[in-house]
Amino acid sequence: MEKFKVIVVAAVGALTSFLGVLAIPVYLLVGCNVIDYITGLIASKYRGEKLSSYKGIKGIAKKVCQWLLIIVGSWIDILIQYAVESAGIPLEFPFIVAIVVAIWLVLNEMISILENMVDIGVDMPPFLMPIVKRIKHVTEEQIKEEEDEDSN
Repeated sequence: MEKFKVIVVAAVGALTSFLGVLAIPVYLLVGCNVIDYITGLIASKYRGEKLSSYKGIKGIAKKVCQWLLIIVGSWIDILIQYAVESAGIPLEFPFIVAIVVAIWLVLNEMISILENMVDIGVDMPPFLMPIVKRIKHVTEEQIKEEEDEDSN
């Protein structure tokens, strides 16, 4: 058991080092993916839906595609960094696009988790869903404002 713990800690440490600033958003997304999948399975019973392997595989594929979106966002960041360096502009460009993509996905997953819990019948604090939706809205508005500034 001790060897297993060492291997897990080493693997998580290596992954965290590799991901850098993306580590926290990626870990949050993976956690939310798991919780959303589980609560979705439970909520389907309360919604009167039948479980099927097709729906299950489709849901897992959707989660994997979310991770791929973060990779695409990081590639965009790498291209921007390359272009900036090629122009001779000294600028450290962390994974901004990838982080924003990850945060947006985490917020979507949180909303889905909360909706699943409502369908299950969990008493929801009245402020929780509005807070998550507001954070998502503010994130989207900030991106839109930056896009508008860039186009002018």
